[in-house]
Amino acid sequence: MVKVGFVWIGLFACGVFSSTAVVAAKLSGSESAAAVASPPAAASKTNKPHISAATKKFGERADAFLAAPSVSKGEWGLLIIDAETGETLYELNADRYFLPASNMKLFTTALALAKLGPDYRFHTTLETRGTISPDGALAGNIFLVGRGDPNLSNRKFPYNLKEEFDGAPEKVLAELADALLAKGVKEIAGDVIGDDSYFPREPYPSGWEIDDMVWEYGAAVSAIVVDDNTTTLTLTPGDSAGVSAQAVVAPATPDFIVQNDVITSAAGTKSDLTLTREPNSKVVVIRGTMPAQTAPRKLVLSIHDPAEHAAALLTRLLVERGIKVSGVPRSMHIAEPTSAAPRAILAEHVSVPLGDSVKLVNKISQNLHTEMLLRAAARNTAAWNTPEDLMKFPVDFYTAAGIAPGDVIQHDASGLSRHDLVTPRAIVALLKYAQAQPWFEPYFASLPVAGVDGTLETAMKNTPSAGRIHAKTGSVEHVRTRSGFADTAGGRRLIFSFLSNNQGGTNHEASDTLDGLCLAMIEEFDRKPSAGNAPHKRAPREAAQHLKEQ
Repeated sequence: MVKVGFVWIGLFACGVFSSTAVVAAKLSGSESAAAVASPPAAASKTNKPHISAATKKFGERADAFLAAPSVSKGEWGLLIIDAETGETLYELNADRYFLPASNMKLFTTALALAKLGPDYRFHTTLETRGTISPDGALAGNIFLVGRGDPNLSNRKFPYNLKEEFDGAPEKVLAELADALLAKGVKEIAGDVIGDDSYFPREPYPSGWEIDDMVWEYGAAVSAIVVDDNTTTLTLTPGDSAGVSAQAVVAPATPDFIVQNDVITSAAGTKSDLTLTREPNSKVVVIRGTMPAQTAPRKLVLSIHDPAEHAAALLTRLLVERGIKVSGVPRSMHIAEPTSAAPRAILAEHVSVPLGDSVKLVNKISQNLHTEMLLRAAARNTAAWNTPEDLMKFPVDFYTAAGIAPGDVIQHDASGLSRHDLVTPRAIVALLKYAQAQPWFEPYFASLPVAGVDGTLETAMKNTPSAGRIHAKTGSVEHVRTRSGFADTAGGRRLIFSFLSNNQGGTNHEASDTLDGLCLAMIEEFDRKPSAGNAPHKRAPREAAQHLKEQ
C-alpha cells in the first residue's frame, strides 16, 4: 500500500480499492448496558411494570444476536415503537449517541421535502452580459450557473427498482450547448465560466476524511454537479508482459493529470496496483502491475473543482458543435456584488421534481446529492456564509419533528462525516413525525425495500422480511446502521432504528445481525394493538435492566 498524504490507499487483486485513515475518528461512545422498555401495567401492590411477552421474546433474541463474539465488542442502540400508537416496544441505549453513517440522509431528505416540497425543481442556466451579432458572434463571457441540481447527468427518472442511464454522462450540458447553437451562436469572444457561487464554497464538510476525497463517494460539494462530479480512469493492460498499460480519463478534465506507471505482467498473475493523489494536487499517480489478457479496470474518481470541470466539458461540447471559443474555461466561486449588471439567460435546464431526486438519494445512498438538498433548502430560505450557519438551519425543523434538543449533532447532510452523532430516539421521532406529513408518500417510497431494491436489494431475500422492511441503510468503517418502517404479516406497522458502532469484524457480520434483528422484530411484534389502546410511557430504566438480567 502507498501512503497518500495522511492516508493509505490500495487496490487489491479483487479489483476493489480500499482506504483507511491513519488516525481513526473518535466516537462519543457509551457502555453497552441494556435498556429494554415497555409500557407499564396497571398499578399493583409491588408497583412492578409489566413486560409483554412479545417484548421479552424479542429481547431474548436480540440478546443472543448481540452476544455473538463477532459483534459483541461493538456498541448497539435499538428502538422499536408502534407506528400508530407510539407505544415503545423495545429499547436499548436509545438515548445514547451513535455515528449514524447514511442514516443521516433520513434527516436531510425529510427536511428538503418539508422545506421545498416534492414538486420543487432546480434551474441551471447559460447566461451572458454580451450581445449576439447578426452573424452569430457573442461578445462576452458565457456563464454556466448552477443552483444545486444534483442530476446534471444521464440518469433516467423516475427511479424504478434500479439505476438506469441513457446517453453520455454530460448529456445535460450537451442539451444546453444545442440550445445555444439553436440561438444562432457561432462564436464566443470570451471565457466559458462555471459559476457555482450560489452556494458558499465548502467542497468538503467537517469530518470527511482525506481518503474520502479521492473516490466518487467523497466528490466535492458544489452548486454545479455534472455526472456526480466524477470522471472515470480506465486502465487496460497490454497484450504481453513488460508493456505499459494504457490509462484513459473520460471525460477529460483539467482537474488532474495522470502519471501512469502501470506495467503489464504475465497472464494469470494477480493485479498489484496503487493510486496516489496528494491533497490539493492535480497529479494522480497510478503504479503497479496488471496481468495480460485481463479486462480493463475502471476507477471512478472525484473532481476537486466541479465548476472548472463543467466549464471545460461545456467548452468541448460547444467546439464539437462548430462554435468557436476564443477564451478559456474557468470557475467562479464568489458571487458577484448585487450592483453588477444583470445577465441575460440564453438557455435553461429544469430538473426532475424533488420527489424523484429524493428517491434516488435514499435508494442508492448518494452522498453528494444529499449535500445538495440541504444547501438548496437553506439557500431557498436565506443565504449563509459559514458551515456553522448552514448546520443551524435544520434545528427548527428537528424541534417541530419532536426531536429532543441535542439529540442530533450534525456536521454534514449525508452522514459521511465522522463527526455526526444521533440517538436512535431522534431517528424514530423523525420517522413518526414524517408519517403524518403531506410529503410522506414520496419519502416512504424513497426507502430501500428488503430483498427488492436499493441498498437492501440483496438483503433478506427469500425470508419473511422481504418486502416488509422499508429502511435506510448506513455504512462507514466500523459502522452499520438501519432505520425505517417494518410491516408485519398481521398488518401492524413498526418504526425502528438499529444503530451499530465500533464494529471490528468483517463488514457482513454487523449487517447479518441487523438482518436477524429485523426478522425477530416482524415476528415477535406481529400483533395489532388493541382498539383504543393509548400510547404508554416508557418503563423505568431499572425495570428494563431487571428484564435484561433475567
